[in-house]
Amino acid sequence: MRIKIKNKFISERDKPFIIAEISANHKNSLKKTFKLMQEAKKIGVDAVKFQTFDLNEMTLNLNKKEFSIKNKFKTKSWNNRSLYSIYKEAQLPFSWHKKIFDKAKKLGLIYFSSVFDEISLKFLERLKVPMYKVASLESQHFPLLKKICKTKKPIIISTGTLSLKEIENLIKFLRKNNCKKFVILHCVTQYPAEYKNINLKTIELLRKKFKCLVGYSDHSKGIGVALSSINYGACVLEKHFMLNAKEKTLDSNFSSDVVEMKNLVFELNNSWLAKGKPKIHISNEEKVYKNYRRSIYVSKNIKKNQKFSTENIKVIRPGYGLEPKFYDKIIGKNSKRDLRPGEALKKNMVKFR
Repeated sequence: MRIKIKNKFISERDKPFIIAEISANHKNSLKKTFKLMQEAKKIGVDAVKFQTFDLNEMTLNLNKKEFSIKNKFKTKSWNNRSLYSIYKEAQLPFSWHKKIFDKAKKLGLIYFSSVFDEISLKFLERLKVPMYKVASLESQHFPLLKKICKTKKPIIISTGTLSLKEIENLIKFLRKNNCKKFVILHCVTQYPAEYKNINLKTIELLRKKFKCLVGYSDHSKGIGVALSSINYGACVLEKHFMLNAKEKTLDSNFSSDVVEMKNLVFELNNSWLAKGKPKIHISNEEKVYKNYRRSIYVSKNIKKNQKFSTENIKVIRPGYGLEPKFYDKIIGKNSKRDLRPGEALKKNMVKFR
């Protein structure tokens, strides 16, 4: 499977598709959002992603226990708050979307959004987004997924909190609804994700079991895990993105700032190049270095018909003489002519019979 998004491709043979997830890091500032996009473009990510939802379709504004978070998470900015207040702070205003997407077009960035409800889906369709993201906690919302499938656009779906059976059912549902262009993202719904819980080998498991494209949505600190994910076959990498590490936002505890994201993109591109192909390939530069292998050289004056011994020949660098594999065969043989120290020993200098 190879998915084309604008001028980019997503597949196991293409460079991993890097997504800068803006999420709540816009901090209710359109100016900051534009700045995030500009920095993302400079860094070299492939796409910027947002989150689009109608607040009243997300949750209810109720002061009840089940509609609030009480000291449950490491991300302290979420604790002791109602779900409604958190989503209200994170919400990207509908009125900003066209301005943001127009800005992305000018920058030459692919733009798209996580869609959380039917109202938002209809709205994003009017703005002609090229693809959709479905968040982990929406991945079992099959009525919404069915409507997204009908758009015939590529879908990227995170799988945090899902069991293997639920992932299997999800993929069956997508295929049943004629969604052929989709990517499953291995994801740990923990903010930040603890390294011991990440299990990157799951990427291999999902690829082999379901014969589909698999990526990784990273909520860990740093860039090490994200970089490692491509070694397990991740073809998409999603990472939360903010401007400055000192900022405090709903998502800052698990986001990469400009410096860290720049390093991630740089190192990931290099790692991808270094993966190469499963073959022995000797570059032109390496061929030059072959001359600096060890070979057999004359180390002392040798007269014609004198025997070669451990005293008058050595295996040393450079590599212009006979290969060391001939050393034992040469010892005890006679020289065809006078030889001086520093001469690279050749076959035509040795009487083998």
